[in-house]
Amino acid sequence: MEDPSQEKIVSIVNSIFTVSDFTKAEFSLEFKIEDAEFKEKFEELARRLENMSFVCKLEQMNDGMYIIIQKFAPKKQRKWLKAAWTPRILFAIVVSFVMIDGYYRTSGTNTIIEIGDPFEMAAVYTLSLLGILGIHELGHIVAAKLHRLKTTWPYFIPGLPVIGIPTFGAFIQSKGLTINREILFDVAIAGPIAGLVIAVIVSIYGAYTAPILDQDIAAGLFAESRLIEWNQGEPLL
Repeated sequence: MEDPSQEKIVSIVNSIFTVSDFTKAEFSLEFKIEDAEFKEKFEELARRLENMSFVCKLEQMNDGMYIIIQKFAPKKQRKWLKAAWTPRILFAIVVSFVMIDGYYRTSGTNTIIEIGDPFEMAAVYTLSLLGILGIHELGHIVAAKLHRLKTTWPYFIPGLPVIGIPTFGAFIQSKGLTINREILFDVAIAGPIAGLVIAVIVSIYGAYTAPILDQDIAAGLFAESRLIEWNQGEPLL
């Protein structure tokens, strides 16, 4: 591997690891290391090489542990995802859709039992739903930042308000290398844990503030529900 930064790479590896052997192949540099504890050192090396458009991996061979370094081409990102305004516009659309959905759901519920002003309840509905979704994504982002993993801002996906669900969720994209499975696990699990905390709070609030239906109204709604028919099933003959 011929590259002007080759000497710099060799210097970086030697400054972090105890190198006992070095081999230069056509497309890679191979370093045999003697370090027994190399996890944190490898993460540091990977981050430094990433900024130079190089990638490294650990490989156990018959005669010891090796670090193999190769050059990589940065992953091309779709133009619409690169635009700074894209996540902002998507978020605004999703907020609008959730507000519309909340307004119509409140209006429909008010015909059965009064639960509040449609605009106010739509705002609470939007804050609750996007709070759960937003904190979920924030959990991923915070975990990624702790591991120095670059990510995009969340991209919220608009749904079908009124006739369906107002949002299909959100996602973030990694802009850096996931060095090991522990980092991948930490980033992946942080979102559901953070979202679960908010979901529990919202559920408790909903249960505490939910109106109590009159017994006759509840019985009428239950009688009109097709769940009874589904439970009984269709006759075979």
